[in-house]
Amino acid sequence: MCGIAGTYRWPDGKAVTDRLTDVLAHRGPDGSGRYGHPLGDGEVQLGHRRLSIIDLSETGAQPMVSDGLVLTYNGELYNAPELRAELAASGVRFRGTSDTEVLLEAWRRWGTDCLPRLRGMFAFGIFDERTGELVLARDQLGIKPLFLLRRGQGLMFASELKALAAATGGTLEVDHAALVASLLYYWVPDSRCAFREAEKLPPGSWLRCRADGRVERGSFWNLKDVAAEGRERAQAGERPDLDAVVEESTRRHLLSDVPVATFLSGGLDSSYLTALAARHQPGISAYTIGFRAEDAKFEAMPDDLRYARQVAEQFGVDLHEIEIAPNVLDLLPQMTYSLDEPIGDPAAINTYLICMAAREAGVKVMLSGMGADELFAGYRKHLANLLALRYQRVPRPLRRGVSGVVDRLPVATARRGYRSVRFAKRFLSFADLPEETAFRRSYTMYDKPELLALIDPDLAGTVDDVLTEHADVYQDNDLDDFVNRMCLTDARMFLPGLNLAYTDRSSMAASTEVRVPYVDVEVVKAAFAVPGDRKIVGRQGKAVLKEAATSILPREIVYRPKGLFSAPLRAWMSRDLAPLVREVVNDGLLVSSGLLRRDALARMVAEDAAGQADYSKHLWHVLTLEYWYRDATSGSAQSARTTA
Repeated sequence: MCGIAGTYRWPDGKAVTDRLTDVLAHRGPDGSGRYGHPLGDGEVQLGHRRLSIIDLSETGAQPMVSDGLVLTYNGELYNAPELRAELAASGVRFRGTSDTEVLLEAWRRWGTDCLPRLRGMFAFGIFDERTGELVLARDQLGIKPLFLLRRGQGLMFASELKALAAATGGTLEVDHAALVASLLYYWVPDSRCAFREAEKLPPGSWLRCRADGRVERGSFWNLKDVAAEGRERAQAGERPDLDAVVEESTRRHLLSDVPVATFLSGGLDSSYLTALAARHQPGISAYTIGFRAEDAKFEAMPDDLRYARQVAEQFGVDLHEIEIAPNVLDLLPQMTYSLDEPIGDPAAINTYLICMAAREAGVKVMLSGMGADELFAGYRKHLANLLALRYQRVPRPLRRGVSGVVDRLPVATARRGYRSVRFAKRFLSFADLPEETAFRRSYTMYDKPELLALIDPDLAGTVDDVLTEHADVYQDNDLDDFVNRMCLTDARMFLPGLNLAYTDRSSMAASTEVRVPYVDVEVVKAAFAVPGDRKIVGRQGKAVLKEAATSILPREIVYRPKGLFSAPLRAWMSRDLAPLVREVVNDGLLVSSGLLRRDALARMVAEDAAGQADYSKHLWHVLTLEYWYRDATSGSAQSARTTA
C-alpha cells in the first residue's frame, strides 16, 4: 500500500511530480522515490511513497525500473505467488520477493491482458521507455483510487485528489454538479469528481498515453457481466461453496511480511473474517470501538463490545478496545481534508481512530468486513425495499392513516432518541414509490423537491442529471432478481463511491493499509451466483452468508441484531456540534455564496432540535461540505495546507 503520482508531458514535470509525491507522504512514510525520462520535447516523471508490507528490502523499492519498464504501484496482489511461479517457469528471474516485481513482469509478458488475471487491489502507472507509452490502471472493484487530470497532451495523476489540487496551485474549479450529487448521496459518486478538470479512472479500466499524443481507454472487467454470469450459474443450479470461497479469500489477504490485525465490531462480517483469520494466524490482534456511555444511551446503540469480546475469547484473539470520545470540533476539519471529497459518513472517524491505535501498536495492515452488506443484501434498505412491495398491497386509505400517525411521532426527546420511529419515518418516505426511485430514496438524503428547495435555483438542472444517472446505473442490467439488482447497484455506486473511498482515505491518513476480503473478485463472482431469495429469507438479510458463517461462529453472533459501524450523530449534534451548526447556517460560506439556502437549512435545524425529524446525518454532511468548500475555494490556503 502506497501513494503513487506522476506526470506525462506536463510542464516542469519533475517539480510537479515532487509536489504530488510530497502531498502523499502519509500514504508511504517508509520511503520515497522518483524516476524521470525524456519524451520528445517533454518528459515523463513517476513518483512513489512507500508503505513497506511485502519485501521490506530495497528490492521492493519504487518506482521499480527493469529492462525498459518502469512501475509505480499502489496495492497488493493476493495471487502474486501463483503468478510468480508461472512467470518463473517461463524463464523470468526475480531479484526480490515483492508483488511489485511480479506485476512488472506480468505486464512485460501479457500487457493489458494481465489485468483480468490480477487478484487484489491496485492502482498503478507503468511506463515503457522503448515506446514512450504510459498506462494507468485501476483494480476491478475500485478498492484503490486513481485521480488524473489532462491538459492538452499533458497528464498528471495521483492517489489522492488533494495532490492534484496542490500541484496546480489551488486553481482547480469546483464542479457544482458533483456537490449536488454529494448532497443527495452524502458522498460523490465514483463517476464524478469534485473538481471540474479532474477525473477518477473507473474501476476495472486502463488508460494509455501514446508518444504521438493519442490517448486510449479500455475496460478489462465489468460488474454487469459478472452479475449476468452469476445469474446463469444460479439458473443452472450451481450453488457456490461460500464458506470455502470466503475462507480462501481471507487466507490470501493475510499475505504479508508485517503483522496483520482485524477490525472486530462484534457483527457478523468482521466476526466471520476474524474467526477465519485466527485459524491461519493464531493469536491475531483485533481492534474494536465503543462510545461514551451517554452517547450510546442517547442513540440507543447496541452493545457491540459484548459480542466482540465473546468472539475474541472463543478464537484466542488479542482484542484492543478503543473508546471513541473524540473532540469532533477538531476532528471534523481534519477528516474533511483527509477524505479528499465531501463525504458525510462519520464512520470515517471510527476507521481513522482504529487505524491510528493500530499504527501506534506497530500494526500496518488491517482486515475489514467492508463489502459483505452490499454483495449479500445486508443493509436495512434491502429488506425495507422488499417490505415496501408488500406494503403497496395494503389499501391506500389505511396507508394514509398509518402515515399520518407516524408523521406526528417525535424521533427524539431531550434525553434520548427513538430509533424505531426514525426507521418508520424513513420507510414511509419511499414505500409507495416505483422500484428504482424507492431504492434511491431509501438510502439518499433528500427527495427531488427537498433537494431543489435546498440549493441555488441555477443548479436545478443538475438535480435531474444526478437522478437520471442513478436510474441509468440501476436499470443497466438484465437481471430478473430484485435483490440482486439492488446489490449490483450498490457494488457499482455505493461501494466505490462511499465505503471503499472513506476506508482508503481515513486508513491511509493513519499510514495503515486496510484490506477487504469480501471485496474480492472470487467472492463477488460467488455472491452474484446466489439468488436474491437466498440472500434475504424472511426478515433475515445476508441469509446465505449467515448460513456459511455457522460453520465456525456461534449462532448468537451470526443471528444477533445488526450493529452499526457509525457514530452517535444525534448526540454530537445536540451537544458538541450545535454551535458550529448555527454558525454554518447563519454565516457559512455555502450560504453566503448562494450554493445553499439559509431558510431551508434553518428549517432542518429547527425540526431536528424539536425532535420532529432526524436531520443529524444531513447536517453532519453540510458541515463536512462547508469545510471542504472552504478549502476548495481558497486556493492559497489549500496550497499552503497541503505542504504541511
